Amino acid sequence: MLADAHVRALPWQDAGMIPQPSEALPGQPIADLHAEAIFGAAAPADAFAAVLMEARLVLADIVSPLHAELWGSDILAALGSGAAALVPAAEDSGTPDALALLRALGAVVAAAAAAGRLAERGVGDPGWAASAGAPAVAECWYYGDERGAQEAVTMSFEYARECHVVSVLIDHRRGGRIKDVWVGDAENVLARARAITRQDPKLVFEMISAANARARLERAIAAGECPQQPEEAANVASARAILRARVALLPRR
Repeated sequence: MLADAHVRALPWQDAGMIPQPSEALPGQPIADLHAEAIFGAAAPADAFAAVLMEARLVLADIVSPLHAELWGSDILAALGSGAAALVPAAEDSGTPDALALLRALGAVVAAAAAAGRLAERGVGDPGWAASAGAPAVAECWYYGDERGAQEAVTMSFEYARECHVVSVLIDHRRGGRIKDVWVGDAENVLARARAITRQDPKLVFEMISAANARARLERAIAAGECPQQPEEAANVASARAILRARVALLPRR
C-alpha cells in the first residue's frame, strides 16, 4: 500500500459525465482493496504493530507531504473505528516511526497534539512534517451535465513544490451524495476540464470561489456517500479523511 499508489491525476470515467480512455495511464493508481481486511480485522495491538511497520516501510521514503497525508487517510479508512486507538498507542511508543505516523495522521485528523508532545521529547521529525496539512488554497471549479444529474467539484491546493487537486463527483440523482473522490497532481487538470466541456454543449463548466466550493462539498458530505462500483467505494473510503481536511481549509466567505 505505497503512498504513490493513491495519487490520482485523471478526471472521472463515469457514464453520466465525461467519457475517458479506458486504458490506465502512467502513475494511475490501483485501489488497494485488501487494506481493510489486513488492518481492520486485527486486534488493536496487532493492528498498531502492523501500521507501525507500514509506517517504517513507507514514510521513511516519502518526501511529499501530500503522499504522507494520503497514506494517513488510507490507514484511517482501513482501520475504521479502530483508528481511535492509534494516536495514544503511537505516542506511548515514542519512536521516530511513531512520530512520523502521528504527523501523517495529524494532517488529516486530530493527532497533532500527540505528535507535538512526542517531538518535545526529542524524537526526530520527518522532513515533510513541517508543511503537512497546511497547503495554500488555490483555484476551485466545477463541471457537470446540463440536467444537473451529476457535478464534479474540484479544489486545488499548493505546497511549495507541488500543486494538487481534490475532485469530488456528486450524484444528484442519489440525493446529492458523494459517488467518487480523486486526489492527484493538478497539472493540466483545469485545462482538460475546460477543453472537454467546450467540446460538449451538454456539459457546463464554471470557476467558483473557494467558499462556494466549500458550501457545495459540505452539503455533499452531509448527504452521505453513494459509490456504485468497488473501485469507487475504495476511492471514497481512502480519501474520506483528506477530503474533510481539505474542505476545512476553504474559507466560508
